Amino acid sequence: MAQHNELGKKGEQLAVDFLLKKGYKILERNYTFQKAEVDIIAKIKDTLAIVEVKTRSTIEFGNPQDFLKPKQIQRLVNAADEFVTVNKLDVEVRFDIIAIVKEGKQFKIEHLEDAFYHF
Repeated sequence: MAQHNELGKKGEQLAVDFLLKKGYKILERNYTFQKAEVDIIAKIKDTLAIVEVKTRSTIEFGNPQDFLKPKQIQRLVNAADEFVTVNKLDVEVRFDIIAIVKEGKQFKIEHLEDAFYHF
């Protein structure tokens, strides 16, 4: 497996662990709808968090959260809408980004709640 894929998988697991510690319930991982893949769908109280995980080995080329493109955001919105509709959920929906940067042997985790788009 390519090194960046391994880093991405490690980042997603770190994000799941981070959310669980904060009291979130993980409903789905790698949920796909059409061309979108939602890294994590989690719930806390009456809020559904659609979480995009961005993991980088360095911030040399910019912060991880800066790599989310408008087309990708729209796909995530469509996937979230589908998930809510199919599961007949009555929840607030929030879009979060968890940005993870490897610093030596450690990882710095930043959770950006309500990072983009409201519906």
